[in-house]
Amino acid sequence: MAGRDALDETSKLIIEQLQEDGRRSYARIGAAVGLSEAAVRQRVQKLIDSDVMQIVAVTNPLQVGFPRQALVGLRVSGDTRIVAAALEKLEAVDYVVLTAGSFDIVIEVVCESDAELSELLNSRIRTLPGVLSSETFVYLELRKQSYNWGTR
Repeated sequence: MAGRDALDETSKLIIEQLQEDGRRSYARIGAAVGLSEAAVRQRVQKLIDSDVMQIVAVTNPLQVGFPRQALVGLRVSGDTRIVAAALEKLEAVDYVVLTAGSFDIVIEVVCESDAELSELLNSRIRTLPGVLSSETFVYLELRKQSYNWGTR
């Protein structure tokens, strides 16, 4: 299983079941998709092993002590992959995407305070070799954060 095109309908249904409830039992998933518990367990492991999916707990940053979130667009000179690799190592950075358009890289950061965000931007991100400029979009209100978009 190498990606979306490699997924059969049963695997898609299993993924959708887990997106609705990541703690759903294999027996219950099996009943919903027409497979045995053992067959579901095997398919889930293959999906995980092939990097098609991962099972994680998603938290609300505001509820676990990170009231300051921001999206940061970076303009970079040189190889964007080198800068992205450095950004991946920063604990406050939870999302790194190489993009096309007015920014070369877009990252999401979660911080405990505005002071932490300022320190992160000024001491850890803007000082990285290759970073030419940044634009920060501070989140005022998190209205939707969803990971159950299915497998269309």
